[in-house]
Amino acid sequence: MKEIYLEYDHKMKRTIEVVVSDFAAVRAGRANPAVLDKLSVEYYGTETPLQQVASISSPDARSLVIQPWDASLLKAIEKAILTSDLGINPQNDGKVIRLTFPQLTEERRKDLIKQVKKYAEGGKVAVRNIRRDAVDKFKAMKKKSEITEDDLKEIEKDLQDMTDKRCKEIDDLTAKKEAELMAV
Repeated sequence: MKEIYLEYDHKMKRTIEVVVSDFAAVRAGRANPAVLDKLSVEYYGTETPLQQVASISSPDARSLVIQPWDASLLKAIEKAILTSDLGINPQNDGKVIRLTFPQLTEERRKDLIKQVKKYAEGGKVAVRNIRRDAVDKFKAMKKKSEITEDDLKEIEKDLQDMTDKRCKEIDDLTAKKEAELMAV
């Protein structure tokens, strides 16, 4: 029984890890290489993550420098950045691509907060779906008389507590990211 709990708890933790990685991709005024995590470029006919074809460095708080290992990729990287939702124009000097992050406007900050809240809500829905799957599994076990009615009630309470704890974790992460975005 305990291993089944652990399985669902692990799934909920993985969901929170996904939410954290989504939050990292939302840029907050300063240069963070994580904003490029979801970008991929076509490299010899295959979509390849940007980190696998270039080195990314942050020389100062407001800029990133992308240096591809193969100079022929400069145009493909530039195109990937332009078609992404980063909202930054890359500067290509023939050797490296520079991204300069402008100061966020109030309107852009609010848009980013909406995006963060959308990611958070998606995470909470996923956690609740995991709870629902777990409850369904335990109800099936009760139907087969593998557990009693009292066991089922206690299990449902434990699963709800686990779900509440994970949703609170997501809320805390959301509040922290919002504060980061609103800091000028």
